[in-house]
Amino acid sequence: MGWQILISGFLLGTVSSFHCVGMCGPIAFALPVYYLPSHKKLLGLVLYHIGRIAIYASLGLFFGFVGRQFFLAGAQQFFSILLGAIILLILLQSVLSSSKMRIPLFDYFQKRLQIFIGNYIRKKQLYAMFFLGMANGLLPCGMVYLAITGALAAGSISGGVCFMAAFGLGTVPALLILSFFGTAIGLKARNKMKKAIPCFVAIMGVLLILRGLNLNIPMVSPLLNNGAANTIPCP
Repeated sequence: MGWQILISGFLLGTVSSFHCVGMCGPIAFALPVYYLPSHKKLLGLVLYHIGRIAIYASLGLFFGFVGRQFFLAGAQQFFSILLGAIILLILLQSVLSSSKMRIPLFDYFQKRLQIFIGNYIRKKQLYAMFFLGMANGLLPCGMVYLAITGALAAGSISGGVCFMAAFGLGTVPALLILSFFGTAIGLKARNKMKKAIPCFVAIMGVLLILRGLNLNIPMVSPLLNNGAANTIPCP
């Protein structure tokens, strides 16, 4: 099960990286590493991605804990169906471009985060790259929210951490290439990448619902052991 979580998280991160190239491209272009020699540039980018992955793993720790409580309560099936339905509703709202409810505290946090990024992106020290990565990991992102549902569905704290860390690793290759080669990936190509994401999100939502329906379909809807009486997962 451990390898399944790692592979699933990494694959989700790899697919999500196409979205990241389109949405986070401006940040990747603006990272203060282009004045550095190649080896320091690489070190700076590694620090940046370590910061992102550290935040993702921390989110996995929290949401893995939350998901574990549902597992222990014997609500795996219901929880999986609920997560799948939420993903599809969010996707539908996005496709229809309907207005989203604004949360003042969330908006305030986002503005403070943008100010933080603006301040650190002007710094020339390598340590700033780590904090920029952490801040980037906290930016609102639909694909990160999707990954969080995977951490919730993992059913354990360690599973949530591993899933989110693997997700972060999966996003690294495309962003690393973008940071090194910049405009080699044109805006048109990045837009095409973004258009493919809703299809993948829809598939993820449907698979979560099928998983919760307990249809005894291998790899798609395997039988779940409901109730903590049968199995208590490791933290």
